Formats: sequence, structure tokens, C-alpha cells
Amino acid sequence: METRVAVISIIVEDIKAAEKINALLHQYREYIIGRMGIPYGAKEISVISVAIDGPMGAISALSGKLGALSGVSTKTVYSKV
Repeated sequence: METRVAVISIIVEDIKAAEKINALLHQYREYIIGRMGIPYGAKEISVISVAIDGPMGAISALSGKLGALSGVSTKTVYSKV
């Protein structure tokens, strides 16, 4: 199975989405290399970066499911190899 490395950037504007975000990340845990979350109190948001190594379909599915959550925005950057 061919895999790619990617970074999913997540902006959380609705803290109520946190439980659903964590559930999705747990569901895809076998592909996650690491994650970093930064709460930004001045704007009442959180910024999360997730490094992932997995098949394109899994990365796209996770990014899409995260971005579909209310109060959550995502962008994904893929490696070329």
C-alpha cells in the first residue's frame, strides 16, 4: 500500500466540536505521526496540526470529515512522495 505524508491544519472556532474531533483522530490513529494543539484565548479558537502518514484515501477522508464538522475548518498539505 502506497502512503503519503501530509499535514492537516485545523482551526476550531466552536469548542463543542472538540469531542468529535478527538473521536475522528482516534479513529485514524494508526496513520497519525503526531499532533500539536494550541489554544488561542485572545481569539477564542484552537489551532491543531496533525502529521499523518497513510493512504491518500484515508487522509482525504479524515480531512473531509473534520472539515464537515460545524465550527471547524481544515486544510491539508501533501508531500510529493
